[in-house]
Amino acid sequence: MSPLEHLLHRFSRLYPPGNPLQDFLHTHTRVYELPPRHVLLEEGTTCRKIYFIHSGFARACYFNDGKEVTAWFMGEGDVIISVYSFFTQTPGAERIELLQDSTLVSLSYERLQEAYRLFPEFNVIGRRLTEHYYILSEARAIGLRMLHAKERYNRLLDQYPSVLQNASLGQIASYLGITQETLSRIRRRK
Repeated sequence: MSPLEHLLHRFSRLYPPGNPLQDFLHTHTRVYELPPRHVLLEEGTTCRKIYFIHSGFARACYFNDGKEVTAWFMGEGDVIISVYSFFTQTPGAERIELLQDSTLVSLSYERLQEAYRLFPEFNVIGRRLTEHYYILSEARAIGLRMLHAKERYNRLLDQYPSVLQNASLGQIASYLGITQETLSRIRRRK
């Protein structure tokens, strides 16, 4: 199954995309095969594309007082965007990079807006994707406040079992909001 066909199959689980929408996406999406450490978005630039991960692993980070802080990880089947930058079409604070060989399907902001205007079913697909990621975002925010470090670590491993093979311990620790030493202690106790 091609990366775009795989994406259309994922969309069909949210809401069936009609043939005209499928034709539109065949015409306006682009497939990228990119290496690890490829930067999709630099801090201070505008996110002009939404990416869907067919295969691979990515992370977003920002810099706080000169320290790199991992904001999120994304794996196969996930969406990659800098939310604020993409939806406002203004420069963002995130840097987004790939952590392994990745195959991505992209759609520009302009084509996404056009698809929303032309295809009512794409509005349903977009809303359901947005709901899914909003729920994940809220769960992460609550988890950072309410869960112990070990529980946050276990939740991350449940969500992304391959994270230990794809991200450094420093990146994982910053994502969890803990020091690398605390992460090492948690891993030793497991």
